Amino acid sequence: MATVYIDTRIGKNGKKSHQVKYKDPVTGKNKHYKTFRLLADAKTAERHLRDLIDKGKMSEVKVSSRKMALQTFSEVAASLISEWEMRHERKEIAAKTLKNYQDRVTVLNRVFGDSLLCEISRQEIKNYQTRTMKIQSVVTSNRNMFVLKQIFKHGEVLHAISENPAADIRYLNERGSERTRFLLPHEIEALVVASQETRAKFYMPALIYLGAEHGASKQECLDLKWSDINFDFGPKGKIYLFRTKNKGKRWVDIMPRTREALLAWRAHLIHARYRRRMGKVKMDLVFCHLDGSPIDGFKKAWEATKKKANIEDFHFHDMRHTFCSNLILAGADLKTVKEMIGHRDISMTDRYTHLTQGYQSMIQEKLAEHYATDGAVCVTLQR
Repeated sequence: MATVYIDTRIGKNGKKSHQVKYKDPVTGKNKHYKTFRLLADAKTAERHLRDLIDKGKMSEVKVSSRKMALQTFSEVAASLISEWEMRHERKEIAAKTLKNYQDRVTVLNRVFGDSLLCEISRQEIKNYQTRTMKIQSVVTSNRNMFVLKQIFKHGEVLHAISENPAADIRYLNERGSERTRFLLPHEIEALVVASQETRAKFYMPALIYLGAEHGASKQECLDLKWSDINFDFGPKGKIYLFRTKNKGKRWVDIMPRTREALLAWRAHLIHARYRRRMGKVKMDLVFCHLDGSPIDGFKKAWEATKKKANIEDFHFHDMRHTFCSNLILAGADLKTVKEMIGHRDISMTDRYTHLTQGYQSMIQEKLAEHYATDGAVCVTLQR
C-alpha cells in the first residue's frame, strides 16, 4: 500500500495547516502533494492520493516492471523543455519556436503546474480548451493544446502516467478563424512607396516584394543569406527559401521587382560598410545589422510603413495570403499555389477556393468570346 500521510503545522499566525505528503514509489523520497486548511479536506485528499498511487502502480506493473513515477505537470514540462533546448542546439527547432513553446508552458503551468500529471483528467483538459477558446481565440487554444499534448506524451515516456488523457482530444476547427486579408497590386505598390518615407526605406521594399511575390514568411526573410540567392542563374536568377516551421524548401525564380530591390539593398550595405571602413562581417545574412549580426525582427519599421500607407489590420504574415490570392487571381489553380507557397497539405490552400470563382468567370467569358467569333453558326432553337 502507498505511503501517504498528513503533516499538521502551526503557522506564525497560530493557524493550522494540513499538508498531505507521500513517498515517491520510484525514488523513495518524501514529497509534498497539497496543503489544506481543514483536516477533513486533507483526509479526503489523503485517501484519494493513496488510491491513485495504488491503482497507478497496479496498472503500470501490468505493462512493465517499472513503477509509475509521481511527477507534477510542471516537473514533466521542465523535462520536456530541456529536450527542446537540446533540439535547438542541434538546430532542429528555431530559437523563436523554442521561445514560443517556453511561453506556452508558462501559461499552462498556471493552470496545471502543481497537479500530479496522473491526476489530471480528460474533462479538465477539455474544459481548459473550451475556456481558452472563449476568452482568447480558437487559434490560441489549439497552440496551447499542442504543447499540452506534447507534455502528456512526454509524461508517458517518463512513466508519469499509465494512460494519456489528452491523446484523443481533437483540435478545434480553425476554419472560421483563418485570416484571408490580402493586398491587391496597387496596395502593394502603395506600401512600397510609403516605405520610402520611413527609416526602413533601403530594405523594406525587398521585404515587401519577398512576401508579395514569393510568399516568404518573416522567418524565411530573417534567415535568408546572400549565398541563398544566385542573381546570375539563368535569365532571372534563383532564390532558395527554407521554412523551418514545416521543413519546406523552395528554389524559385527571382521576380523582377524582388531582384531590383535586393540588388539595391545589397549595394546600400556595401556602400555603408565601405564608408565605415568595416572589414569582414559576422554573418552572410541579407537582413541584418551593419556588422552582419542578426536582427530580432522589423516590427517597428513594418508598422511605420503600414501607417504611412494607411493600411490597417494587416500583418506581415498576411503577405503570404497576398501571394497566394494574387496567384489565383492571375490564373493559377490551387495545386500550383500549394506547390509554390510550400503547403504540405492541399487543405491548407483550400481557404483560397472562393477566389477561383472569379477566375472561372473570366474563363467562361473567354469561352463565350470564342464561340462568338466570326464564322460561328447561330442556331435558333424551335419550341
